[in-house]
Amino acid sequence: MKDIEITESIIYIGADDKDIRLFEAQYEVPNGMAYNSYLIKDEKNVVFDTIDKKVTNVWLDNLEKALNGEKVDYLVVSHLEPDHAYNIGLLAKKYPEMKIVGNNMTFTMLPNFFDIDLTDRKIVVKEGDTLNIGKHTLQFFMAPMVHWPEVMVTYEQTEKVLFTADGFGKFGTLDTDEDWDCEARRYYFGIVGKYGTQVQALLKKAETLDIKMICPLHGPILKENLGHYIEKYNIWSSYKPENDGVLIACASIYGNTLEAAQKLKEILEEKGIKKVVLTDLVRDDMAEAVEDAFRYDKVVLAASSYNAGVFVPMEQFLHKLKARNYQNRKIAIIENGSWAPSAGKTIKELLQEMKDITIVEPSITIKSTMKKENIDQMSKLADDLLGGE
Repeated sequence: MKDIEITESIIYIGADDKDIRLFEAQYEVPNGMAYNSYLIKDEKNVVFDTIDKKVTNVWLDNLEKALNGEKVDYLVVSHLEPDHAYNIGLLAKKYPEMKIVGNNMTFTMLPNFFDIDLTDRKIVVKEGDTLNIGKHTLQFFMAPMVHWPEVMVTYEQTEKVLFTADGFGKFGTLDTDEDWDCEARRYYFGIVGKYGTQVQALLKKAETLDIKMICPLHGPILKENLGHYIEKYNIWSSYKPENDGVLIACASIYGNTLEAAQKLKEILEEKGIKKVVLTDLVRDDMAEAVEDAFRYDKVVLAASSYNAGVFVPMEQFLHKLKARNYQNRKIAIIENGSWAPSAGKTIKELLQEMKDITIVEPSITIKSTMKKENIDQMSKLADDLLGGE
């Protein structure tokens, strides 16, 4: 295990999985995944969450080394998703006197996963409750639907550490040297994005606390410039654009629609737009496309017609946006169709299911291949999309 310093009393006992290809069976994680677990050593020893099945042995070795012959008195269950809760049963058996700390919903859901006799073993906490373990005092705050209903976060009052469950997590192992924002953003909108209102509620609770360190269940421990991370979460959870720029999301069958999208990118850049991102929904990572759709304030959807509708990757993309409460954006549309273009109509119908979407009119229709008149239309579309910027 990489030696990760938290504090003298708070010890990291998690593990990296460098072999995983898809997180939650859907998100590409080229740099693997960190599964975090923590131990506070005091008069009473407290473990914060267990770990994913694949790295059980590493976690147990880390725990036993940190305990140095002592026992676990409490297990705080922040979140019951199996990548964090898989070993609750194992830990309960290994330490039969250990108490399990959770909220009402935790213990409602726990039997779905484990057959544990909780008689005299469970401690049910509610909003604001505290648990003194010696020099440290734990305070519990409920965070329902961030992103499961039983989620709670724990504030350690003495060292001012906030244990945030999946909040402030990111993709990638802890020894991966990469920008936090990018993979945390992709993680947020993939995993938590639907629940912006609930994240906002949690941020309001966090404002009342003096936080010196954030310990999430995925990704690095955050010790410096905490305002930066909190600001990002405030932007993301309020569905505001993070940056000025244009995402061109393209779903092309034979390449003609993609060629038009590439031309539009050139036009936008010639008009002075510094950030224009073109993503090929057929070949590129869909999760990154979703991330960029939330990141930028303007979007162009370019797609081929297909079966009197729209080419499937575009339909999937829009469904993913809707599922994450996509809203408050300006969108232009380019459709392509050889005999009966239908992509534009279908895209508009899907966008109507979203909130505060401004559609730039008119959209552009290409018949099979891009013509000069289409290039002229794209130049005007660019001006209308930019709205005088």
